[in-house]
Amino acid sequence: MARPPTQIATVPATVAETAITANLRQHAQAARGAFASNTERALRADVAIFTGWCATEDRQALPAAADTVAAFIDAMAASKAPATVRRYVSSVATFHRAAAVANPCETLTVKLALKRMHRERGRAQAQAAPLTDVLVARMLAAAGSTLRDRRNKALLTLGYVTLCRRSELVALLREDLEIESDGFGTVTIRRSKADQEGEGAIAAVTPDAMRHVRAWIDAAGIESGPLFRGVLKGGRVAGALDAGDVARIFKAMAGKAGLTTEEAAQISGHSTRIGASQDMVRYGAELPAIMQAGRWATPVMVARYTRRLTARRSAAVQIADRRTQF
Repeated sequence: MARPPTQIATVPATVAETAITANLRQHAQAARGAFASNTERALRADVAIFTGWCATEDRQALPAAADTVAAFIDAMAASKAPATVRRYVSSVATFHRAAAVANPCETLTVKLALKRMHRERGRAQAQAAPLTDVLVARMLAAAGSTLRDRRNKALLTLGYVTLCRRSELVALLREDLEIESDGFGTVTIRRSKADQEGEGAIAAVTPDAMRHVRAWIDAAGIESGPLFRGVLKGGRVAGALDAGDVARIFKAMAGKAGLTTEEAAQISGHSTRIGASQDMVRYGAELPAIMQAGRWATPVMVARYTRRLTARRSAAVQIADRRTQF
């Protein structure tokens, strides 16, 4: 069955069948397959939030006036994180570009509204709790030996040593795993958030993680297809995990390891990626090697994930034991 056109932007019911809607339909056809499914879903959801708010406020959503978008920013900033509001504005901009109308998000009025939000709320994003090597070891020690436990241990350790994003982990196939004679392994990451065109990347799997991965695939009898799968009652192996399952599994493992409900709630599907990058800084790895391990094109995310650790290496700290003490 042919896939329907990708609907990057939803046409509000109040907009007549005009050149604007014709442009939106043309854009939907042209954009088919050009975006990751998560991006498509986020754009549709964001546009729906904006058009819904405009309907409630009796404002025109398309084309929207600059003061409409500015008012939307002010309203959303009262309850949403700044990063979420910035994403909304980006989606509204895409909505207008798709319709081939003037983009209000490029105006000074909207830029000032964003600046006002940042001055009041700051730009910092809430960061998931890191799963460092100490916590990973603690979670492994608390896990059992059932088939589901073996899968969870393989998922946790592979996520840590490869710095895979949650979407990358659940997309891995058994065919992507190469087991080497010295105990190491590699996985081929065929597509990722930063590699939408599928150039692919290879990540090393250390022997300690490989032991858990092999224990899982041997027990589950996985010879091909999705590497990480659901485990039903009675130990029956089901289909591939969803990206949302990763955080749920990590949180459950953390709870079994004695972390509080509040601490476990801060864990996300990216916590192994954050924890591994922090450990690399802690153990003295150089920035280029960390960027290669995490497949980062720029050092921005490394700096964000490790800023508390790098602060401990500042010049003020380096001279602390040599200067006059207070």
